[in-house]
Amino acid sequence: MTASVVPDGDRWTLIFIRELRRPPEQVWLALTDPEKIDRWAPFTAARDLGTLGETTLTMVDGDERTPLAATVRRAEPPRLLEYSWGGDLLRWELEPAGDGTRLTLRHTLAEEGVEAMVAAGWHLCMDVLERLLAGERVEAVRGAAAREHGWEELRDRYAKMFTG
Repeated sequence: MTASVVPDGDRWTLIFIRELRRPPEQVWLALTDPEKIDRWAPFTAARDLGTLGETTLTMVDGDERTPLAATVRRAEPPRLLEYSWGGDLLRWELEPAGDGTRLTLRHTLAEEGVEAMVAAGWHLCMDVLERLLAGERVEAVRGAAAREHGWEELRDRYAKMFTG
């Protein structure tokens, strides 16, 4: 996985690029199907994200649930998905790469100074996504549970990467 942070007006965009060993159609389903989202993402989805319009994405941290308004702005299967999530904007770009997919996530952050924390979280989520796509039975790594999976070390590593 490669990661960088770039200025985006008065905000910052975190960019992740990850090569996955499954075709874009399978990755698309993992990004849009609520059942699949629930197994790898930091949130649950109230509906399929493959169609435009309003929805709710609920952050999960143990027993705590925080619903946030979301709007699917673009859904062009199987190559582009863009939605707001609270004050953030997420844009998922899928490109064929051999037998797999090059997945690029552009996460424009509403809050300043959280880039390394968010990067560490997405890193863990992408690890789980990759295992889900490989057919493994997995559960999402979310909230405080991420600390048990190396989140703090990843956060520190990304902080150095983004400031160095």
